[in-house]
Amino acid sequence: MKRKIRMGMVGGGRGAFIGSVHRIAAAIDGHIELVCGAFSADPEKSRLSGEDLYLPADRVYGSYQEMIEKEKALPEGVRMDFIAIVTPNHVHYGPAKMALENGFHVVCDKPISFNMEEALELEALVKKTGLLFALTHNYTGYPMVKHARWMIKNGDLGKIRKIVVEYPQGWLSTKEEDNNYKQAIWRTDPKQSGIAGAMGDIGTHAENLAEYITGLKITELCADISIFVPGRQLDDDGNVLLRFENGAKGVLHASQISAGEENALNIRVYGEKGGLEWHQMEPNTLTVKWLDQPKQVLRPKMSPLAPDANANMRVPAGHPEGYLEAFANIYRNFAMCVQARLAGLEPDPVYTDYPTVSDGVRGMHFIDKVIESGQSDQKWIKM
Repeated sequence: MKRKIRMGMVGGGRGAFIGSVHRIAAAIDGHIELVCGAFSADPEKSRLSGEDLYLPADRVYGSYQEMIEKEKALPEGVRMDFIAIVTPNHVHYGPAKMALENGFHVVCDKPISFNMEEALELEALVKKTGLLFALTHNYTGYPMVKHARWMIKNGDLGKIRKIVVEYPQGWLSTKEEDNNYKQAIWRTDPKQSGIAGAMGDIGTHAENLAEYITGLKITELCADISIFVPGRQLDDDGNVLLRFENGAKGVLHASQISAGEENALNIRVYGEKGGLEWHQMEPNTLTVKWLDQPKQVLRPKMSPLAPDANANMRVPAGHPEGYLEAFANIYRNFAMCVQARLAGLEPDPVYTDYPTVSDGVRGMHFIDKVIESGQSDQKWIKM
């Protein structure tokens, strides 16, 4: 009999930025229930966070190690099925590794790990255990992004020649890390964030979106990385020239000092026959431009769309399929694959469309090569 998939959470306690987003997204479709958590490295804060979420006291833990050990000891009909890791970057690897080693599936925030060595070890563990691993590159969850991917895969635009992806934000235009702003503090700290700032935080989203929509891998890059705010330890702006495996060329720009910008992720892809354009802050619109016919503006439920796009819609025409819904699509698809696994069945292929551990490895490879290129006099670095 089908049942809800049981989730344990690592991080995401009181005052956390992304934990509540994960919980809302996981709950939207009714396939997942939060049953336990280690919500903070501070056991008391974890306990209080568990109270806020109405969890029984014996399912709220002081550390992820305690949670995984005690949940594993519970009967199959009670214990969690997977963990969601919603911590800063340096606390992704530990709980992911331990969960996989103890038979639990994993959903993890991006980037997948603190460094490339950890990412490769997690990829090897996923292959060894056969467990499911989802990475929350949530922008791949938008229906119109999925339709754009389908159009390119279907050959509608012809051979792809040019990819331009941009992710400007302005929230770190001043030294917010000196103002006791938690999100700024850890994201600009190399001990918690890793070797990259803006390029690791949002540059990886741009890289992932470009590869997801086009189906093309980046093969070489040339990066110019900057720290504009005096005293900041990690990059807050980057510009990257890209070369793709089919010969296409691209430009990737990611910045957190673009004053006045909110979350302006956008992508343009040009092929031999036409191009398309999508903006995250207007997610219901996909603009398609042709060489030999008028421009098209595609909208959910108002235009014929790909099956993958239709399968990831929930609301009536004219209502935005927004950030939370896109996030929820990753959780829903992941949950349906876990349910199929529990039933001994193969999942419907439409539900296998979510970012995996391999996307996480690609993201860490991108970070390493962007920083290497940005610090080098060499023009091009192979991916």
